[in-house]
Amino acid sequence: MQADGKLTTGSLQQMAATAREHEERGYAGLWSSESKHDPFLPHVAAAQSTRRLELGTAIAVAFARSPMTLAHTAWDLQRYTEGRFILGLGSQVKPHIERRFSMPWSRPAARMREMVSAIRAIWDSWQNGSKLSFEGDFYRHTLMTPFFSPGPLPTPAPKIVIAAVGEAMCEVAGEVCDGILLHGFTTERYIREVTLPTVRRGREKAGRSGDGFEVVGLPLTATGTTEESLAAAVRAVREQIAFYASTPAYRGVLDLHGWGALGDELHALSRGDDPEKWTTMGDAIDDEVLNAFAVVGPPERIASVLTERFGDLVTRFQFYAPYEHEIDLWTPVMADLKADSR
Repeated sequence: MQADGKLTTGSLQQMAATAREHEERGYAGLWSSESKHDPFLPHVAAAQSTRRLELGTAIAVAFARSPMTLAHTAWDLQRYTEGRFILGLGSQVKPHIERRFSMPWSRPAARMREMVSAIRAIWDSWQNGSKLSFEGDFYRHTLMTPFFSPGPLPTPAPKIVIAAVGEAMCEVAGEVCDGILLHGFTTERYIREVTLPTVRRGREKAGRSGDGFEVVGLPLTATGTTEESLAAAVRAVREQIAFYASTPAYRGVLDLHGWGALGDELHALSRGDDPEKWTTMGDAIDDEVLNAFAVVGPPERIASVLTERFGDLVTRFQFYAPYEHEIDLWTPVMADLKADSR
């Protein structure tokens, strides 16, 4: 189980320094996200200052782009990083795709399957000179002249991993992808009973084994070196759980645990006019729910709990800590994880 870091926002110089520091501290990879900034640009800076770290997007919004634009960006980054780039995609939800990105939304799992297949067809035409002839229900790519082909890579094509929570998207991950990005809003039980069995079903459907398939965890983690910092971290994590629990698309995780009514309550609160709603909704997350979704405790406890819960489930993970903290917070955790792996 390898530990990855997060490529935080800032100037390109800051991102380069962040990447270099993570490599020096022994992290295996570094992931960027798409929220307030472009998810791809930081990896140009990260690649310049590192030699070993894998670099990926967790996530880039797939349906905000076409297969061709994604194919070009990932191909260029794979060349620039000398084979270290991972294309991590997510579907987002309908309101954001239609109202924030002004792009079409329909049948997200089927669209994602076709998106990934189209990207692979484009890459094959560049790498092997095959005729580009992809025609699906959502995307059509049938023109590729030498002037617009970047040509073959000296490395394999980038890995493609997708974020998935629901069963339909988990099956797509198994069927056409190289890995799955587990959502932060998940539990050990949900991963064991729903996510991974569904991924295996997708692999079997496509006639693919599980060899080399990446399972990337994103466990919510609340920790701190003082009572005050731990309490602030716990509060932030409660609010993050409440935010996700208010989203109907993630209802299946709550239902598995018998917490569907909590989802209804939080969804209703999220639609209210209270300007403090995102803060006060955290009060609805009791300790049972908190500890099902998050790893909670002082730094010296985190590694053992992570290993116990996820050691046989994920191949790599990134700490999900939605609160202000220094990278030094994870130093003892990283040391304990390395000791456990020996």
